[in-house]
Amino acid sequence: MTPLLLLPGMMCDARLFQPQIAALSGRHTLITAPIGGADTMTALARTVLNAAPPRFAVAGLSMGGILAMEIIRQAPDRVAAVALMDTNPLAEKPDIQARRGPQIEAVQSGRLAEVMRDEKKPNYLTEGPDKAAILDLCMAMALDLGPEVFVNQSRALRDRPDQCDTLRSFDGPALVLCGRDDALCPVSRHELMHDLLPNSTLKIIDGAGHLPTLEQPTKTTAALARWLEAI
Repeated sequence: MTPLLLLPGMMCDARLFQPQIAALSGRHTLITAPIGGADTMTALARTVLNAAPPRFAVAGLSMGGILAMEIIRQAPDRVAAVALMDTNPLAEKPDIQARRGPQIEAVQSGRLAEVMRDEKKPNYLTEGPDKAAILDLCMAMALDLGPEVFVNQSRALRDRPDQCDTLRSFDGPALVLCGRDDALCPVSRHELMHDLLPNSTLKIIDGAGHLPTLEQPTKTTAALARWLEAI
């Protein structure tokens, strides 16, 4: 059976996929990869590929999805299938790039918790009964990863390339999934990816924002399980 590589979003770790790992681990070989050890997408993808099985499926959320696209660009023959969740195939817009510098400076001066609290976390979630607990988990993951990972990931996101051509050329089974209320990576971005990928399914998760793996874990896991059946 094809192993599944899970790539978390910015300042997240395997805990982002806790519900999916619990539900799928009995049927699939699951691998989670840290994605903070370099400050370019090219280098991050190379690091993941060096440690990955010869052939695998990959599911990435947010920055993890961006990294998954770079992995496909570098090694398309090694990727059996891709799930792109709450992510963006486009290069970063100049106005967002401009925010990175002040955020990096703040984090380097010891204000990681403040940046996460005031500038990152408010954009993550839609309203729901588990919002406070999920935000607490996001803060815990960020503080555990620390400032160096924040700086590396910010630079990698800032300087990332457009991956539209990469998606056009990938013909494996693809799932494009997002929360309907995602303010960071809106539904329109996922409709674009669905149109670009020759063999894709689009799934919009109601009652979720940027982190449907935690906000609507049952619906998200079900979509991933259906996608895995096609591999």
